[in-house]
Amino acid sequence: MVLIAPSLLSADFASLQKQIALVEEGGADWLHLDVMDGHFVQNITFGPPLVKAIRRCTKLTLDVHLMIEEPDRYLESFVQAGADTLTVHYEACPHLHGTIQHIHRLGAKAGVCINPATPVSLLADIISDVDLVLVMSVNPGFGAQSFIPSAVRKVRQAASLIRDSNPFTHLEVDGGIDHETAGVVVEAGADVLVSGSYVFGSGDIPGAVRSLRSSAKGSEAQP
Repeated sequence: MVLIAPSLLSADFASLQKQIALVEEGGADWLHLDVMDGHFVQNITFGPPLVKAIRRCTKLTLDVHLMIEEPDRYLESFVQAGADTLTVHYEACPHLHGTIQHIHRLGAKAGVCINPATPVSLLADIISDVDLVLVMSVNPGFGAQSFIPSAVRKVRQAASLIRDSNPFTHLEVDGGIDHETAGVVVEAGADVLVSGSYVFGSGDIPGAVRSLRSSAKGSEAQP
């Protein structure tokens, strides 16, 4: 089953609890939280205190994406705040295996993310240790960007690597996901869809979540 993970980066923070309730009404499975530090990416978003507040609002899985430098310094704080999954960037971790082990020791699931210019092949030596691979289909840092078409090829490559090495690993795609691109990446092998502006900018948040689900199911049915 494909999981839908609305990205709170595009939510209205003035009514965040209501926005979370609306994605729950639409049947969302996870909430995707983009943490940005102004160094690894240009934007700055939020830290553990907001994750803790969101945890009090929902029982959905909190999928925390750390777009930050030196993520090891903050892993414990985010797990204590309520993160279920912590995803770090391949590009930000000089000792990636150790970082993944640290996340697991803290009791959370561990993911690794790659930017659009990072080859999937670099994940070969870490794939057996992670619970999730996140393929960025836009350059990280800001919402409402257009989907990069070459990401479809990378999703296929990542799906093949997962099938061969760790079939229990989730394959997540983030960036420009809407009712059209959702089906494309699911057909390529993705099983978690992150979507921000399409969901929260739609005017019908529950309907947008259901639309993604419908597109995903249609593509899952393909041979």
